[in-house]
Amino acid sequence: MFKDQLLIRIMTIKRIVSFLPSATELIYELGDQELLYGVTHECKYPKDAQTKPQVISSVINSEKLSSDEINTQSSQLLKEGKDIFILNETNLKKANPDLIITQETCEVCAAHTNQVNKAIRILAKKPTVYSMDPHNLEEILTSVTEIGEILGKNKRSKEIRTELWEKISHIKKVSNSRKTKVLAIEWIEPFFTAGHWVPEMIEFAGGINMISKIGEHSRKMTFYEISKSDPEIIILMPCGFDTERTVKEYNKILKNDSDWIKLRAVKNKKIFAVDANSFFSKPSIRTITGLEILAKIIQPENFVNLNVPSNSFYNVIEPILA
Repeated sequence: MFKDQLLIRIMTIKRIVSFLPSATELIYELGDQELLYGVTHECKYPKDAQTKPQVISSVINSEKLSSDEINTQSSQLLKEGKDIFILNETNLKKANPDLIITQETCEVCAAHTNQVNKAIRILAKKPTVYSMDPHNLEEILTSVTEIGEILGKNKRSKEIRTELWEKISHIKKVSNSRKTKVLAIEWIEPFFTAGHWVPEMIEFAGGINMISKIGEHSRKMTFYEISKSDPEIIILMPCGFDTERTVKEYNKILKNDSDWIKLRAVKNKKIFAVDANSFFSKPSIRTITGLEILAKIIQPENFVNLNVPSNSFYNVIEPILA
């Protein structure tokens, strides 16, 4: 049904509201940022996105809360059936969108069904809704193609997809057959696995992904699971945190933990913090940069000449900033 709507309305998309930071990033990459009339509080890249009116904000102040406090507050809100995100009705009405881009992947990470339904109820002109639900890299690339079709930017979206696929292919080709056991942790207190596209990224980069599986949602895990999996490398990527925030969390929570320091990866000084907010937490085109970061971590000898953004990863035991 959506495809039929797309064919009918493709020439009428002149005003877009993005409920999803990864969609905002892609719209800029397609060169259609002038069509953006509303974004979320999390739409911070590129920098110009921060100048757009916010139609979505969060009730949780993650900047001031600890990992445990963020988890407790979000879990309590979901348990009580309350919203984590707030819709700015005034800004939404001013935006008057033809198209709302949203997601179904995670109700904690970005605006979800409730906000979409509210938006449709209060808007006099009913917009088309496109919902992204990627769980692996191929589905992320598919969203590039589909949004390109929606905006009439087929040529540019195909160029973007080709460029990204070439980078993926290069990583898969260069990473050797010697596999390293890698555990990615999406939350530190409590421990959560890194799911969705991350396990696939680890495998493409030359690792054996531990505990989680490709396409599955992130979930709580016990320290016993971590210890039993015996990872050679542990990569910390708390959802929505940058490298600096992750290092602070590590030093506060894990650095001196008596059980943690017994792990093989800790003893071998193979604990890395990454900029999850930019390259891992969202189903954006920048996850391919995340793949390159993983390749630098997992098989550094094979990717010496591969350039990744500064401050994108950090060895928390041997302070080598990359």
